[in-house]
Amino acid sequence: MTKARVLFVSQEMVPYLKDSPMGQISRYLPQGIQEKGKEIRTFMPRYGHINERRNQLHEVIRLSGINIIIDNTDRPLIIKVASIQQARMQVYFIDNDDYFARKFQFYDKNDKFFKDNDERAVFFARGVLETVKKLGWNPDIIHCHGWFTSLLPLYVKTAYKDNPIYTDAKIIVSLYDDDFEGEMGKTIKSKIKLPGIREKHLANYKKGTYIGFMQGALDFADGAIIASENVNPEILSYLDQKNIPVLPLQDEETYIDAYNDFYEKILQNHNS
Repeated sequence: MTKARVLFVSQEMVPYLKDSPMGQISRYLPQGIQEKGKEIRTFMPRYGHINERRNQLHEVIRLSGINIIIDNTDRPLIIKVASIQQARMQVYFIDNDDYFARKFQFYDKNDKFFKDNDERAVFFARGVLETVKKLGWNPDIIHCHGWFTSLLPLYVKTAYKDNPIYTDAKIIVSLYDDDFEGEMGKTIKSKIKLPGIREKHLANYKKGTYIGFMQGALDFADGAIIASENVNPEILSYLDQKNIPVLPLQDEETYIDAYNDFYEKILQNHNS
């Protein structure tokens, strides 16, 4: 029997960024799932305040060099990788000088939401999907952590759905209390759009808000996990309308077992 493959995509992870509940889960969940016999790959953005030397990031030339076109502008994709030795785990980083060289995550030094966060999220999502394609590694489950990953469900179920790497992939969205203050630009639709994406698919995303992005992700999810005590109530009530399996908030001592069982349930639903 072949091992199930889980692709973890997160907006943050320790030890590369400061400690947070999402960062902790994104660090220890992949290790735990790998120890349970599944194959894993893990991706996050290479923000400018990640110390490359201390964390021993290096560029993977064979994976870099793709250009991603957003709104008629070509942006080169740079892939870096680091190892977490004690976990026997590699982390892939999506990088681009225009989007990720700055020393901040989503807000500038004056606490202003970056105007191009929409483009950065598009670049990140497509960068992950293009890199996994180049690896020739077809995931059974794609597990998304954080609003910055919320375009992946859309792309996997529309623009990339006929690619054999993604045809059978199931999407799980973890819900956190990672609301952002601010809105994306008015041209967000044209930035997200790719062949295969129709107007109706963008109904929620085009609002350009945190709630809109997370509702959009849930529109295309095969399962959802409550990963925080303070998930936005509007997101929870939207989730209630969706006919998908939901894993409630788990104890931090036992969540890896519960998540692993949930993956199995999603895969069984798919195979039955």
